[in-house]
Amino acid sequence: MKPLLCIPLLCIALSLPAADLPPGVMVMDGRPAPALQLNNIDGEAFDLADSKGHWVFVHFWATWCGPCRREMPTIQKLMETLPDDRLEIVMVNTAETEDEVFSFLGIVAPDAVPLMDTDGLVTGSWQPRGLPATFLVDPGGHIRYLALGGRAWNTPPYLEFLRHIISP
Repeated sequence: MKPLLCIPLLCIALSLPAADLPPGVMVMDGRPAPALQLNNIDGEAFDLADSKGHWVFVHFWATWCGPCRREMPTIQKLMETLPDDRLEIVMVNTAETEDEVFSFLGIVAPDAVPLMDTDGLVTGSWQPRGLPATFLVDPGGHIRYLALGGRAWNTPPYLEFLRHIISP
C-alpha cells in the first residue's frame, strides 16, 4: 500500500524539476496544512480553510528578524506583481504587538495586512524551524513547498517558479 501513497507525491515532485526550483525552495510531502485562523491587524478574521481553490503563500515573520526585514520589500513587490486571485499572500506576524508591526510595515510594506499571531500558537503548530519561513499551500490545502530564510521573491527565479505553480 505504501508505494501507492508515494505515486501522487512523486508526480507532484516531477511536475517541476528540481533544477527549476529557485535557491532555498524545497519540495514538501504534501501533508495537509495546519489550521490557520487569526485576525489581521485591522481585526478582520481570516481562516485558511476559506482559501481552498487557489495557491496560498503563507509567510511567517517578525520585525526583530534581520532576514525578515530585508525580505519584506520583495514581498511588497511580489504583491504588486502577481494576481491575488491565483496566489493569496498571507503574512503571519509571530508574537509581536500591533504597534511594532504597524510601525515597521508602514515603512517597508505598506500594502501588507498581516495576521497577528500574538501568542505564537499558530506559528507553533506550523513549526517553521526559524524565521522567515514561507509555506506554499496548494489549492487543495496541502503544503507543497517550503522556503526557509529570506528570499528575493521579486526576482526572476522566484517569480518564474510562482507563475509556474499558479498557472491553470
